[in-house]
Amino acid sequence: MINVTLPDGSVRQYEDGASASDVAMSISPGLHKAALAAKVDGEMYDLNRPLPGDVQVAIVTARDQDGLELLRHDAAHVLAQAVQELYPDTQVTIGPVIDDGFYYDFAREKPFSTEDFERIEDKMREIVDKDYPIIREVWSKEEAIKTFKEIGEDYKAQIIDDIIPPGEEISVYKQGDWFDLCRGPHLPSTGKLPKAFKLMKLAGAYWRGDHRNEMLQRMYGTAWANEKDLKAHLVRLEEAEKRDHRKLGRELDLFHLDGMAAAGSVFWHAKGYTIWRQIESYMRRQLDAEGYDEIKTPQLMDSVQWEKSGHWGKYRENMFIVPDFIPEGEEGVEISVPEDAKLMALKPMNCPAHVEVFKQGQKSYRDLPLRLAEFGCCHRNEPHGAIHGIMRVRQFTQDDAHIFCREDQIVEESIKFCRLLESVYRDFGFEEIAVKLSTRPDVRAGSDETWDRAEKGLKDAVDAAGLPCEILPGEGAFYGPKLEFQLTDAIGRVWQCGTLQLDYVLPERLGAEYAASDGSKQRPVMLHRAILGSMERFIGILIEEFAGAFPMWLAPVQVIVATITSEADDYADKAAETLRAAGLRVEVDKRNEKINYKVREHSLQKVPVIAVVGEREAAEGTLALRRFGSKGQQILGLSETAAQLADEATAPDLKRAKA
Repeated sequence: MINVTLPDGSVRQYEDGASASDVAMSISPGLHKAALAAKVDGEMYDLNRPLPGDVQVAIVTARDQDGLELLRHDAAHVLAQAVQELYPDTQVTIGPVIDDGFYYDFAREKPFSTEDFERIEDKMREIVDKDYPIIREVWSKEEAIKTFKEIGEDYKAQIIDDIIPPGEEISVYKQGDWFDLCRGPHLPSTGKLPKAFKLMKLAGAYWRGDHRNEMLQRMYGTAWANEKDLKAHLVRLEEAEKRDHRKLGRELDLFHLDGMAAAGSVFWHAKGYTIWRQIESYMRRQLDAEGYDEIKTPQLMDSVQWEKSGHWGKYRENMFIVPDFIPEGEEGVEISVPEDAKLMALKPMNCPAHVEVFKQGQKSYRDLPLRLAEFGCCHRNEPHGAIHGIMRVRQFTQDDAHIFCREDQIVEESIKFCRLLESVYRDFGFEEIAVKLSTRPDVRAGSDETWDRAEKGLKDAVDAAGLPCEILPGEGAFYGPKLEFQLTDAIGRVWQCGTLQLDYVLPERLGAEYAASDGSKQRPVMLHRAILGSMERFIGILIEEFAGAFPMWLAPVQVIVATITSEADDYADKAAETLRAAGLRVEVDKRNEKINYKVREHSLQKVPVIAVVGEREAAEGTLALRRFGSKGQQILGLSETAAQLADEATAPDLKRAKA
């Protein structure tokens, strides 16, 4: 007999050779029907695989994340089987699970098109209906290579030859006559796969991710536990497409991107940079209130400095290297870099430069904490394929700061930061904040005692701030633990923006020190912190969060004064000047166009308020206000309008200060 411990702590006995399926049936027929697989001592097992002895068992269903990933894994296998039944000349390569779905890479001379999707999906549903048992077999490496080569699956044979050590056995899963190399686990049968799947798109992909290899076709799909979840996902995708910051950035004239002129860098237009300036001004007010000193450090630093900090050895491939020499020669002559030229690098982060500022002049324990902030422009050599709009770029500006403090100040400074971050996110409309605490990795600097204090300090900080916290064991940086702050947007997407990292290593490497109360020289603790993360990415998130319809205080144009007739032109100019004097960003539209055309056009630009003026408004000194998203209008006097809209356009922190 074997002893099986269930999640509630109870222990049941089963005959040797029993499976998780037997365990599920003994608990309840309903659980057995819903069961997809099991976690056995934390490892995923096929439902019918014999248990290895005394173990802990948790039954996995579609309601679990592990179960959902299992469904997606099986959907990938069903896709591959469907493709090969329909197009026998196709070779399959790899088909992993990804966020919200799966993909499979195929090798085929004739390319697929999205017009093939309906036929493939029908075949997938047919395979589900046939309810093929999914059977795990164990083969030798040699047998597997021979078998896959015999059926023309050269890519599979190459995978086995490359990654499986000689003499080692591998698992193969069969469903009907079709089979594939796979670690598993899988569903008991294809009939267990809900038909809540859909093929989404095609893309190119190099074999093994190497551009020197053959180009394959990658077919993406999504799969869910039921049709309701699938439909909800498709609605989210449709909404996300409407909110795409690249599309809205172009339509609202906020910025543009030009991969030929400056790959991975943003050309900010006046409207987009107005949003930037409002955010930067807001953040500066928060930093001033919290006692930060804003500094500015060099873009280019000598390679010697990066060697000292450790970045040259560990991060150099992501840095833009610049030789320090003056090129000579005539125009059109190829420039050659002297062998003895010194090397410099554009900074990928601000931290080493901030340590250099800290080191200037003697520091005492009374000077700590010292909070140094910088809207620092950084450059990172991201691969071209990784660049995505303004969310992932090569040139970006961080709302960066470093707090140099004593050991006994870590908790207090961390609490202050958490509360500041929470306040900032709420001002931008993000109410749902999650925190991840990444703790000590296996390879790390510093003693266990130091790590105990650091981890406890960060945990105490988030607890004191009332923020939920999930522990991620072993995922901290080698120099210290870190907090990662995630916010959820209007359509449920999660973004990681803020970070707080505790660092004992960089002050040591760069020789930062202060005089302690006993006169001894001590190293400060360095807290790396950011709230927005990068200005570019955060603005991209805001564009998508608000679908381009920014709150009044952030909107690049807050009011449009639009005329009905040319007789109101002078009054429109007067009204605009009055509104500007109240601090509003105002434009005037006196074009010879119908008012409905003007209203529609400015509504597409998502301007918060359109103030319509005609002869009556000019005579009465009023404005007819139409607000974005509302069909009605409000008639107000000019001075009353200025006061009301100025209040609405006040940034949240300034509004609190006035209250």
